Amino acid sequence: MQNELYYDVAVIGAGTSGLYTALSLTDDYATTGGYACKVAVFSKKSVLGCSSALAQGGIAAVLDDKNDRFDLHYNDSLIAGGFENNPAALRVLVESAPDEISRLVKYGAELDKDRDGNYSLGLEGGHSRRRIVHVKDRTGLAVVNALWAAANARDNIKVFENAPVSDIIKGDGYYAVCTGTTLVYAKYVVMATGGIGKLWKYSTNSDIATGDGIYLAAKLGADIKQLSYIQFHPTGFKGGTDGRVLLISEAVRGDGGILLNGDYERFMDKYDSRKELAPRDVVSRSILAEQNAKGNDKFYIDISHKDPDWVMTRFPFIYGEVLKNGYDITREPIPIYPCQHYLMGGIAVDEDGETDTANLFATGECACTGVHGRNRLASNSLLEALVFPHRIADTIKKRGFDVPVIKDIAPPRVTDTNENIEAIQELMQKAFFVNPNIELCKQGYNTLDDTAISFCAKRIFEELING
Repeated sequence: MQNELYYDVAVIGAGTSGLYTALSLTDDYATTGGYACKVAVFSKKSVLGCSSALAQGGIAAVLDDKNDRFDLHYNDSLIAGGFENNPAALRVLVESAPDEISRLVKYGAELDKDRDGNYSLGLEGGHSRRRIVHVKDRTGLAVVNALWAAANARDNIKVFENAPVSDIIKGDGYYAVCTGTTLVYAKYVVMATGGIGKLWKYSTNSDIATGDGIYLAAKLGADIKQLSYIQFHPTGFKGGTDGRVLLISEAVRGDGGILLNGDYERFMDKYDSRKELAPRDVVSRSILAEQNAKGNDKFYIDISHKDPDWVMTRFPFIYGEVLKNGYDITREPIPIYPCQHYLMGGIAVDEDGETDTANLFATGECACTGVHGRNRLASNSLLEALVFPHRIADTIKKRGFDVPVIKDIAPPRVTDTNENIEAIQELMQKAFFVNPNIELCKQGYNTLDDTAISFCAKRIFEELING
């Protein structure tokens, strides 16, 4: 190693949860005994290359006291999650939402408002009330840009872009984070590395979502659970090229979009009384059931019955991206199909985001707080990426920033997160797409080793095979 740097906290990942952690740690210089916390944030590629920046819908929060209540948001989340949610963590998530939205705005996020100056609240699948704050259909990008600008304005936050972490070594009271030719020492490490979408051939996730943060946490002794709790979004755009799938936001259905089969017939009423507003897992399974019934894998979402100017104003990004591929959402149905979208499991943490390994925390999609249960309610993910980073920061600040004594450490390992990725993607797409094929899972398990992406795939297969 050529360079050695010293920080109090190393945050691995620079999406919403990573940047929000850094800002929460350094609010008012995050003084503990008069000491200003120094935070290093590592971005695998550019900051805007994170999956957070791709989030479209918004952030779920009870902000309309006249028409909404915490218990309604809580119950909607339980229903969507198959009642497998962690009740205590879910209560924290829901009840912390209004305060975190206020903090987010103070950091510079400009959320859409109506003519009366109130937040414009959207409706999405699984929600019983309008409670989604948003920035048109690019909420994630607006949030990341605001947080990144706020972080860059603080001299005790350093964001390292294009700095993939290849190893983390646990010392006596400290961690050594390895990236390139640099070794960064820190008392605390916060994993905020996102999901595992690149295990699948078709996913809405950024290319950085390879599960390496989960792999590194496991190597440090952290418990990993529920990696097989995968959400397949029902409306990935099917008219583009191979690679990352363009998401057609849940908000399109919330604002009146209807689903059609290959005969251009509406079909969701055959499978669920909530129709298009059923939770994502229900809609994805319904699409596959309709495919089997009809022998046709063509499906569409249609919002062309709405005023074209309104559609282009509400969904400018989706309108523009789909138009590039020859479809006009204001004039015609557009082809969609389910694809991998989100991980509910991950690095096991408590309600303060801490793992069972001392001073190792995790937050965002790589963490398993239990708030989502088996299936995430729409727009609870960006909320989770605000609530638990704040709690992590509070826990760390209370614990203090005494400087550990650095001793010799073992040489770093090299974590290859792209080994044989195409073969793994083909395997996962066939073995586990919406409904798992257990026989293919068993066959695929024997072809995998324990490195990065293969590690995560193997753990998924283990959980599915063992029930």
